[in-house]
Amino acid sequence: MPSWRQVSAVFVGFVGTLVGVAGIAYAMVSVPDENKAAQAQNNVYYWADGSRMVTGGGSVNRQNIPYEKIPKAMRYAVISAENKSFETDKGVDPMGIARALFNMAKGGETQGGSTITQQYVKNTMLDQSQTISRKFKELFISIKVGEKVSKNDIMAGYLNTSYFGRGAYGIQAAAQTYYGVDAEKLNPSQCAMLAALLKGPTYYDPIGNTSIDSSATPEANTARATSRWSSILDNEVRFGHMSAAERATYKVFPNPQGQKAQAGMNGQIGYLVDTANNYIIQHSNPKITKEELERGGYQIYTTFDKAKVAALQKAVETVRAQKIKPGAGHMYTGSEHEFDGDADTNVQFGAASVVPGDGKIVAIYGGAGMDKGEFNNNADTQGVPVGSTFKPFVLAAAMTYGTNYSDGKPLTPDSKYNADDLIEIRDHNGDLVENKDHSIFRQKNESSTKWGYVTLNKAMEQSINSPFVQLGEDVGLDKVEDTAIGAGLLKGSMSEKVASFSIGTSTPSAIRMADAYGTFAKSGVEVEPYSVTKVLHNGDDSSAFKKPQVTTKQALEPDVANTVTKVLQNVVKNGTGKKALALGRTVAGKTGTTDTPGGTRSAWFVGYTQQLSTSVVMFRQDSKAMKLLPMSGTGGPTSTTHGGDIPATMWTDYMKAALGNAPDLGFPDPGKIGDGKTINEKGAPSPTPSMTTPPPTTAPPTTGPTDTPPVNTPTWTPPTNTSPTPTQGGGKCSVFNPSACNTPTPTDTPTATDTTQPGRSTGGTNGGTKG
Repeated sequence: MPSWRQVSAVFVGFVGTLVGVAGIAYAMVSVPDENKAAQAQNNVYYWADGSRMVTGGGSVNRQNIPYEKIPKAMRYAVISAENKSFETDKGVDPMGIARALFNMAKGGETQGGSTITQQYVKNTMLDQSQTISRKFKELFISIKVGEKVSKNDIMAGYLNTSYFGRGAYGIQAAAQTYYGVDAEKLNPSQCAMLAALLKGPTYYDPIGNTSIDSSATPEANTARATSRWSSILDNEVRFGHMSAAERATYKVFPNPQGQKAQAGMNGQIGYLVDTANNYIIQHSNPKITKEELERGGYQIYTTFDKAKVAALQKAVETVRAQKIKPGAGHMYTGSEHEFDGDADTNVQFGAASVVPGDGKIVAIYGGAGMDKGEFNNNADTQGVPVGSTFKPFVLAAAMTYGTNYSDGKPLTPDSKYNADDLIEIRDHNGDLVENKDHSIFRQKNESSTKWGYVTLNKAMEQSINSPFVQLGEDVGLDKVEDTAIGAGLLKGSMSEKVASFSIGTSTPSAIRMADAYGTFAKSGVEVEPYSVTKVLHNGDDSSAFKKPQVTTKQALEPDVANTVTKVLQNVVKNGTGKKALALGRTVAGKTGTTDTPGGTRSAWFVGYTQQLSTSVVMFRQDSKAMKLLPMSGTGGPTSTTHGGDIPATMWTDYMKAALGNAPDLGFPDPGKIGDGKTINEKGAPSPTPSMTTPPPTTAPPTTGPTDTPPVNTPTWTPPTNTSPTPTQGGGKCSVFNPSACNTPTPTDTPTATDTTQPGRSTGGTNGGTKG
């Protein structure tokens, strides 16, 4: 960090240099031509094999109009919002310039305060880099424009070149895009809303932009836009541009019309382009902005496999057509009568397929199509609770950290927990968990079956809630969260850490769930998902975007990950994921369903082979309130809207096509977890006297999973001293031989949560990595 004396000296040098070259610089620059600014160029997107996917996504919607056709209310709204001294200033902000120069001198940000004149100049410069040379050039052009160009022409130039979001450059395009009228027909209230967008359409467009930033939800953006709209109108009164009486007539925020799909963005193409663009925005440095992408001129090479995208779309839409039939009389059958009506309306699907160990996203299903008015990318947007598909992370945490009563020793899938319905839950400190009204919390399962104490393997197969809720508390919810994040989920998608956290109240995206399960598929190796391999701009490599480097980390010990895979194989063979058996090859997977008394809110199936990890999610959503709706009766009165039903069928149909004749690679056999002794829940009955003998002491882990496996990684073999007496099949009852266990016939329905799930907020996903 330089001293203030050094900074001051450099600053004086900057100023001296600036004065010395000012005359030359001023003479060399020319005033901008708005008709040459922001010219439309197409982007070209390519499939993974290098063939062209689509040309588009960079078509600038822009039409210049003369000053006389710009409403006076629009001009006053912009002045009140952006530059109150516009009509009298010289085109530059001396204090802003001083701040910018001082920041340059100390190596900080080169951005400074801007007048409307400076913003107009910036709009017309094709080079948008934040460099000192570009800032100097912009400064001298602004000075010349302030002297040579009339205020009317500056205002017209600014409003004709400004970006208002949704691909709209200029006030005429914005008026058509947001209100469906020519600019001269805008009323003062609409003008104030459009002026509010100039602060940044990502955060002020009421439809939201969660694909870029998860905080830019429709609710949050509407609140921000409403506040700024109101403030602009108030400022117009304060600065004498509007009477108080007229201001009083604008009490209701002028909501704009809905979004429209760009040309060529049909079917899944719009979602593929959206995912690629978001990845570029999040992984370029300096950042390639959404505005720059919409100006076009980029050649973007993606990871998307054309055949696999088509196969995923066919799998989803074929099953959807068979099961979901709006108008066919599939009525809501739940208890929340505000939702009475057709249960097959507002049904949404999302899916993603990722290569384990590599991270490339080969296929997504984002929705019915942007051309059909479905703009939310269901593959790359978080917000739908994952239900029991979260339980494998709880099991992995228990095998990594042990529990608060196991003396640091890891649990195994043969550890037993109480699986009865409505059991009391104790937190990590041993205290009973309470509801908000201080009554004792009791965890509900989907059925009232008297399971007694069952192995964690059996609890996973049957998707029983109570064992995993207590297990999560025993391990520690922070450690469970760390394990899930280490596997590939994002911190921002994690829900509040209450008792139900362990049974899937968190809301990761389909892409992230596929990626995290890919960590299990590759023996605990996690790789960040990516959707773009190369970006060119007008044929040249973009210096801002670097080719993704496939960096791996050992998020879970190999034996832990492989043991989770073995348990999830049993879910498919013997439990709620049986429909995936139709794939006809070695597969591991898990169903997930979230529920309320009024009905299912979401249904998931996530499964994998060594070659592909794929997730499918189904939900109903109120598109206006962005709230999840119950699915009782969806698909017909006898339909089971669970992860093991429609999502598992879609998953299986896709994986058959996607894997084709690829070899069945199976999975690595897991080793021994810990010292091989099974540790049951505190209070569980011991089936053999040997369980009363204290196991050898081992030090509890002190940190989360490391980037590389510990040197002394223990191996694991199936325990032989805690299994119930087998009554069928041969061999001992264990996770490796479940057919030898005397167990009830599994149902094909995952269990439900007993807590009200959060409404869908369409939080963002970091551009294919976001959430």
